[in-house]
Amino acid sequence: MPRELTQNRIQKLWIPSKDDKPAVPSRAGRGPHLANPPTLIVMVGLPARGKTYMSRKLTRYLNWIGMPTKVFNVGEYRREAVKHYSSFDFFKADNKDAVEIRHKCAIAALRDVKAYLTEEGGQVAVFDATNTTRDRRNLVCSFGNEHGFKIFFIESVCEDPSVIASNIMEVKVSCPDYQDCNKTDAMEDFQKRIECYRQTYEPLDPDNYDRDLSFIKVIDVGRRFLANRIQDHIQSKIVYYLMNIHVQPRTIYLCRHGESLDNVLGRLGGDSGLSSRGRKFSSALANFVEEQNLADLKVWTSQLRRSIQTAEALGVPYEQWKALNEIDAGVCEEMTYEEVREKYPEEFALRDEDKYYYRYPSGESYQDLVQRVEPVIMELERQENVLVICHQAVMRCLLAYFLDKSADEMPYLKCPLHTVLKLTPVAYGCKVESISLNVEAVNTHRDRPEELKRGPGTLIRRNSVTPLTSPEPLKKPRIDDLEEAPDMLPSPLPSPLPSTLALCSSTHLPLALPGPHWLGKACLT
Repeated sequence: MPRELTQNRIQKLWIPSKDDKPAVPSRAGRGPHLANPPTLIVMVGLPARGKTYMSRKLTRYLNWIGMPTKVFNVGEYRREAVKHYSSFDFFKADNKDAVEIRHKCAIAALRDVKAYLTEEGGQVAVFDATNTTRDRRNLVCSFGNEHGFKIFFIESVCEDPSVIASNIMEVKVSCPDYQDCNKTDAMEDFQKRIECYRQTYEPLDPDNYDRDLSFIKVIDVGRRFLANRIQDHIQSKIVYYLMNIHVQPRTIYLCRHGESLDNVLGRLGGDSGLSSRGRKFSSALANFVEEQNLADLKVWTSQLRRSIQTAEALGVPYEQWKALNEIDAGVCEEMTYEEVREKYPEEFALRDEDKYYYRYPSGESYQDLVQRVEPVIMELERQENVLVICHQAVMRCLLAYFLDKSADEMPYLKCPLHTVLKLTPVAYGCKVESISLNVEAVNTHRDRPEELKRGPGTLIRRNSVTPLTSPEPLKKPRIDDLEEAPDMLPSPLPSPLPSTLALCSSTHLPLALPGPHWLGKACLT
């Protein structure tokens, strides 16, 4: 007999009941429960080709749309295993001790990948390493097959000297490996490191050896792409995302419309016009935009009156997006919070209980809103300088994407009226500057009730942080118990390390490498 259906009170979804009790989803997260097995994304390419940039950006996007994703950067494992970096000699193919250490660090990362995808509710893991040899990629494929993970490769290919030099100067010379070195010496050493990898580099071969693998080649920072055997929804989303991002300098401005008449009355949603202070803000915004002196600035608005009236004052062309309309409060539209509390006390309490997943009756949730504004994010990634004039909930969704905020944090991000947020993409993230235009307005922010404040729970999607930099009070050691790692792989590992290079000891010695030590010691933290 078919089971009875019960409507989930927060999300308003129909779910089957068991023994007269609603069935509880088996996975830790409340994102989309996919029939596909977990996905392991494997980065490929020489150093300084933007692999970590793509890894972190892609992870941020997948987390934002509700797919729990985490980056596992093998370089971080290596820095934890080897406390003192001496020179590029460590990356030579004939340095057997160093090759063994790097191999064991990769195994440690894969061990954590397995735990994340099988025990911690993860749906996608990103294995961020060079993976430049077929042997290494075969090892990862065997690991994926053994544990039922889908493997998707992303190879970054670039031979433009200016792009490579820029990447080294912007990111690599300031990494922990070179914290005690001058930029010239660090630049020279890193270029020699690249040459060490180049000697054994075997690019993905779409025509012969790798023709059956699923992958995308990103050529010259997005000038060209080669996609091979894209097999499912996640892989197609990854390809679409990578084909839309770029690395050109640009600025994104986010602001809400000017204060509206409904804002003054404390009413949710609606389609009222601007108040007198809202019109004053529109004029101040026009002056601000003129002062920025940005060529080809694009202006986007919602299709609601208060947003359009704000843009009209700028005196420039603008584009209206229905996707930028404020969250639909359903039966609570144009009501005050006090009226909602009085007329729908249960709904009021449920929204406080879980604001991200809560769906207004006949309306939307923040989760719905993320899906609605996803095309806006894609187009923002394609564009250069853009001003987006939108609404509080919509601005929170956009801001959460750029600042990598979790679903738990998103509904409580502060986006005050008459304030412009200036977003400037930087190496591995986004710098935000809050600019008040000094026009008074009502405060529409509502904090999380004190009695409901909590840290990220198991039902909230994880933020995209690498294990070493995670905010967890007790960090899980990466290099402990490496000798147990062979059990998870079908192929044998090299013999244990010499005692002087043991990675499992908390008091292991700095790695002593043959060859010149002209860079001296760069302690890794």
